[in-house]
Amino acid sequence: MTLLVAGSDRVDAGKTTFTVGLLSYLNGVGFKPRAGNDFWFDHDDAMTAISEGRLYGKDAARLAAASAGDHSPEAVNPVHRLWWPAPGKGQGLLGQTHREFLVDRVGEGFVVNGSADLPTAVRENLPLSDSVTIESLPELNDQTERRYLPHFRALAERIRTEDRAVVESYSDIARPIQGIEFDTVAVVEPRRLRVYDGARYAKACEVADSSARDGSLEKRVESVVNLLDERDTHTLEPLTKAERNDPTKIETVYECAYEALL
Repeated sequence: MTLLVAGSDRVDAGKTTFTVGLLSYLNGVGFKPRAGNDFWFDHDDAMTAISEGRLYGKDAARLAAASAGDHSPEAVNPVHRLWWPAPGKGQGLLGQTHREFLVDRVGEGFVVNGSADLPTAVRENLPLSDSVTIESLPELNDQTERRYLPHFRALAERIRTEDRAVVESYSDIARPIQGIEFDTVAVVEPRRLRVYDGARYAKACEVADSSARDGSLEKRVESVVNLLDERDTHTLEPLTKAERNDPTKIETVYECAYEALL
C-alpha cells in the first residue's frame, strides 16, 4: 500500500501532522522526497540541524520518528533546500520574490549557490569543502541531472519495497516524485480531508501537465483536483499542541478520517 498526502494550502495545510498520525495508524514508513526551510523564519529548526553539521527540517524529522523502524531524517528526505530572505527584488539564482536559495543537501552531499553570501553559521558548520558550487541556472540543471534525479529514482525504488508507505508532498505541489503509483491520495487543508483514487489522480496530473495554461512539471494541487470528483470527504478537527506532538493522539483524533482514507 502506497499513499500520497498532499496539501491544497501552500503554508500550514496540516500535511505533516496528518501524515504522522497516519503512520502511527498504519505502522508504516513516511517519506518526503523534497523539503526546505528558511534560515530566517525557521531559524531554530534550521540551527538544530546545522549545528550538527547536517541539513534537514522538522517535517522530515517528525516523519522519521513516527515511522516504523529506525530512520534518519536524511534517509526519508533525500533533498532539502535552505532559503533565506532576499530584501529587495530577490534577483539571482533561483531568485524568488524576497528570498533566495542558499544550499541544497542532495543525499549526503551539498550544492551551494555561489552567487549568495552564505550565513556564517552555514559556512562554519556544514561540511561544504567537497560541495558543488553553481552560479547559473544551466549549471543547476546539469546538477539536477547528475545528482538530484538519481536520488529521486533511488527513493522511488525504496518506496516500492515498503509494505505500507506514505509519501508527503511539499507546499501545494500535486505530485512530489515520479515513478510511483499511489493507491489513494489524501488532500488535506485546515478543517477538511478530500480522498481521491490514486489512478484517477495520476491521470489528472498528466492532463494538467500537458495543459496549455501551465506547462510546468510541478502542478498545483487545486489544478489537479479540479479535474476530479473526490471519493470521500471528511472534517478535520483542530488539535492542541500536545496532540500534534504525539502521533498516537493524532491517530485517536483523526481515526475516522484515516478509516475514510483507507
